[in-house]
Amino acid sequence: MIKRVGRLAVASGALVCLLAGMAPAGAADLPTFRLEMQDGKLNPARIEVPAGKRIKIEVHNTGKSAVEFESIQLRKEKVLAPGAQSFVVIAPLSPGEYKFFDDFHMQTAQGVIVAK
Repeated sequence: MIKRVGRLAVASGALVCLLAGMAPAGAADLPTFRLEMQDGKLNPARIEVPAGKRIKIEVHNTGKSAVEFESIQLRKEKVLAPGAQSFVVIAPLSPGEYKFFDDFHMQTAQGVIVAK
């Protein structure tokens, strides 16, 4: 819902944050983990994350060919051109292991996210 505050129009959730002097919560506020994908290699291939919290994984393609971050268990996929970077936000995970891979280099690029 959009509300007017003086000459300012803001969404009602953002209005509460604005009036309280807080920034709205978003992907920038999440625990963030970096993943580099490079022509069939993952660095790191094992990412340990806190269970029960939303997380953000920054994906960087440092290689010379396209890559695709994919996890069937997490229902996430992201294609990146060479030199590109992006991110995926993952909902709170139960403790356990969640596989991910580079779909374009599936034979050599497989990793795991471990929620503890």
